[in-house]
Order: sequence, then C-alpha cells, then structure tokens
Amino acid sequence: MDLADQTKTSGQPSIGHYLLGHLREFGLLFALIAIMIFFQIVTDGTLLRAVNLTNLFLQNSYIIIMALGMLIVIVAGHIDLSVGSVMGFIGALAAVMIVEWELAVLPAILLCLVAGALIGAWQGYWVAYWKIPSFIVTLAGMLVFRGMSLWLLEGQSVGPFPKSFQLLSTGFIPDIFGIDRPNGTALAAGVIAAMLIIWLGLRARARNKRYGIEGEPLPFFVARTGIVVCAVLFIFYKLAEFRGMPNVLITMAVLTVIYAFVTENTTLGRRVYALGGNEKAAKLSGIKTERLTFLAFVNMGLLAALAGLIFAARLNTATPKAGFGFELDVIAAVFIGGASMSGGVGKIVGAVVGAFIMGVLNNGMSIMGIGIDYQQVIKGLVLLAAVFFDVYNKSKG
Repeated sequence: MDLADQTKTSGQPSIGHYLLGHLREFGLLFALIAIMIFFQIVTDGTLLRAVNLTNLFLQNSYIIIMALGMLIVIVAGHIDLSVGSVMGFIGALAAVMIVEWELAVLPAILLCLVAGALIGAWQGYWVAYWKIPSFIVTLAGMLVFRGMSLWLLEGQSVGPFPKSFQLLSTGFIPDIFGIDRPNGTALAAGVIAAMLIIWLGLRARARNKRYGIEGEPLPFFVARTGIVVCAVLFIFYKLAEFRGMPNVLITMAVLTVIYAFVTENTTLGRRVYALGGNEKAAKLSGIKTERLTFLAFVNMGLLAALAGLIFAARLNTATPKAGFGFELDVIAAVFIGGASMSGGVGKIVGAVVGAFIMGVLNNGMSIMGIGIDYQQVIKGLVLLAAVFFDVYNKSKG
C-alpha cells in the first residue's frame, strides 16, 4: 500500500506523506537544528553558552527586523537593495541629531522612523506608479544613501550616544521577581511562550478538524511541538543564566508575531500574496496593486530605520561604513527561509529562521576562526543551495 492509499484509509496523512508535502518549511527547521548541533560540537559547546546565545540575538536583531520587511517586498514581486544603506544613513542621522544637535532621544527616534518611512515612500513611488523596476530604483537608493551617510558624518564616526539611546540594543528586561540570576522574568517568559506555542498548535489543529482541512499526523504534531517547546525553554533558561532577555528580543518577537498575523490572517496579507503571484490577475480582481506596492516599500523603509537605530545603539557610534553589505544578508535570509524569487511565496517564520541560519553560520564560523573570505564563500553556497532547492521543487510540482 503506497502513501496515498494509507492517507485515504486512515483519514489522516501519513508522516512520510505529510513531510513530502511540507518539505520546504520542515526542511528549513531541520537544517537550523543540524547546523546548531554541528557548531555546538566543533566549537566544544561554545555556541550554546549563555553569553554567546545572548550575543547571537544582539548581533542578528537588525537582520531579522529588516528580513520581515524584505519578505513582504519579495512576496509582492520586488526587491530592495538599499536597506543596508538606508540603515546606515538613519544611524548617521540619529547621531547627528542626538550627539551634535543635542536633540532629546525620543523625538530623535521618532524623526528617524519618519525619515525611514519617507525614504521607503520615495522609492515605492517610482516602483509602484512609474513602473521602474525595483532593482534599478533601490540600486540607485543604495548609492544615494551611502553617499548621504558620508556627507552627513563628514567621513568620520560620531558618538557616543546617551545611555537611554543605547538601551534600544544593549538594554535588558529587569527581573521583576528579584531573583537576579537565574533571571526570573526570563524563566517566566519562557514558560509562558512554551504554553502559548502548545495552545496555538492545539487551537489550529482543532480549527483544521472543524473545517475538514487535512492536518498533520498526531505523532508528528506531538513530536514537532515537543521539540519546539524544549528549544524555547532551553533558550530562555540560557538567557536567564546570563542577564535575562535583551530588549531587542522583545522587539523582534513582537514584530514577528504582528507580521505573521498580518500576512497569514488578514485580507491585506492575502492581497500581498495575490499581488506577487499574478499582478494582472490581482488588479483585475479589484486589488489596488500600486498602493499595495507603495506600502510594501514604506514598510521596508520604516523597518530599515528601526534596524539602523538598533545597530547604532549597539555600536554606540555612527560610522560611514555602517550597514555596508547588510542588504545581502537580509535578502539571503529571506530566500534561505523559503521565499520565491518570482514572488507570491514565503512566510514570516521562514524569514526569521533563515536569518537565524545566517546568524549561526556567521557566529559559528567566527568562533572556529574561519576567515571572512571563506565565510563569504560558504554563505554564498548556502544561498545557492536554498534557491536551487526552491527551483527543483517547482520543477517537480
């Protein structure tokens, strides 16, 4: 009896059948686990030490934040090559306003976020309403804002920032229980997150059953949920052993939940996927494709600005080379995370996992003492393998 016959007989898909149908998302998760186990072994346990795990979140926070926006841009059928330059420019703008002009931190942050949104609007305008390819518009933007960063900083680094601004990146959530170490707040957050994952999984499973949607096999659901819950509890325990939860972890988590909800459970999200899948069909069905494209770039500019503020706060200075090449890591994270170059395909969770794969590769290879030249080669090959996997799956389908 083959897999299809087993599925029909049991009324539930077999584990093999289900895995074949969801190879993209589960393959990605298994790849992340395998990479982490590999580097944990070859670095003699350094990778998963509390200090290094905290640094992993701090080092990849701005990549993950920009990957959320980049996923929407790519799903809509476009690309943004300017995010690294916009990120650097916003960091420079913050430094000039806060350090040189002595503007208060909160108004400066808000002005920088508005500036990022306006930059996104400027680029989105040419792409959406003048139909200039996004590759060309954002390539121009990359050059323009790299030059503007140099002009704004006059070729020099500007800093340091006030402590209140540094908290954007280097701050930690205080322990409300007074335990200090291990951090009680981090432990409690880990337990709450684990319970939430279980509840959401059961809720989704019940909803699928109610509407007659084919769900994953029960043993697989239990195993997958168990692995994720154990991983979450382990990570939060490790964070609790050091200084607790970084502020950027909360920022990333909140943004990930919001964007995942919007893309998967709202009309706006479904329209973005429709736009990327077939723009002409989307327009004929009444979707305002120009406005949707415009908003995708506004959103990207806003998130690039937020990433620029967090990066500047982490360095405690703004430098003319800040954000250089970051657009490559962001785009690679999204494609490794399962997005399709042709648009219309990709998930927020996939982009986050892809960003963590890039982050673990960077971190693990650095611990091993692998040179930056070999690191670039390896990351390029990983990106090529991810895109090949996508193309191969489509050709088989």
